[in-house]
Amino acid sequence: MEVTEITREALSGFLPKRRPESHKGDYGKALLICGSVGFTGAAFFAAEAAVRSGAGLVFLGVPRDIYTVAAVKCNEAMPFPLPSDENGCLSAEAEAPILERLGKCDVCLAGPGLGRSAGVSAAVFSILRSSKAPLVIDADGLNALSENINILDEAACPVILTPHEGEFMRLGGSLERGREEGARAFAEKHGCTVVLKGSGTVTAFPDGRLFRNTTGNPGMAKGGSGDVLSGIIAALLAQRLGFVESVAAAVWLHGRAGDICRSMYGEYSMTPTDLIKALPSAFLELAEE
Repeated sequence: MEVTEITREALSGFLPKRRPESHKGDYGKALLICGSVGFTGAAFFAAEAAVRSGAGLVFLGVPRDIYTVAAVKCNEAMPFPLPSDENGCLSAEAEAPILERLGKCDVCLAGPGLGRSAGVSAAVFSILRSSKAPLVIDADGLNALSENINILDEAACPVILTPHEGEFMRLGGSLERGREEGARAFAEKHGCTVVLKGSGTVTAFPDGRLFRNTTGNPGMAKGGSGDVLSGIIAALLAQRLGFVESVAAAVWLHGRAGDICRSMYGEYSMTPTDLIKALPSAFLELAEE
């Protein structure tokens, strides 16, 4: 089983110079469906990471109950309210406005902080069936998917799953033969891309290609770090820089930002907010001379 290591050298030339006459529309529109009462931070981390990773426009759909909080926290990303249920999660009525926005965007991220409800599951399933643009599913989006993993067969778009090991097992994945073989087998079986988070994050593509990351550290083991990663992946895909290259680069950049934070704050004190602040330095390391 051939495994390619994701290194800075391997990603050389990934980030092109931007044309002087370009505008925000040239760098993609990202739609993020995130957040619920008690989990506003997840939505903010994902949105802020997407902005810091170069997406031209970032739209953040949140349950109406947390819209005011999201609007106060976000300056560059553009929050908009979606129908909520009595628990502050997406309601069934959120499906229509989500799909209306979806058709105008270049990528969708669903899951960070959404919570678990019938409305959330309905929204995730509807996005998966309807999106023509790449779809990143993380966190509570994965929990919804675990209710009906076979719905992946109905996907009309490339799907990227970003589970940690516990989520991967709930999706029906197996680690009996190791992380790499488990991710590869799942990606091939379900026709999706799997970013299996953890030490040496493994990325498996449905065509059998397999990558192992070389950046990152235990200081990133804090709630919110995964939301940052999903935001980076969404932003790079929105910019149409190449599917495989974008996913691999996002994983490397996320880990590299973590390593920069470790050198500044140590593994105990670094936070997901610090990861986002370190992203510009990580991107500069990949920028074309």
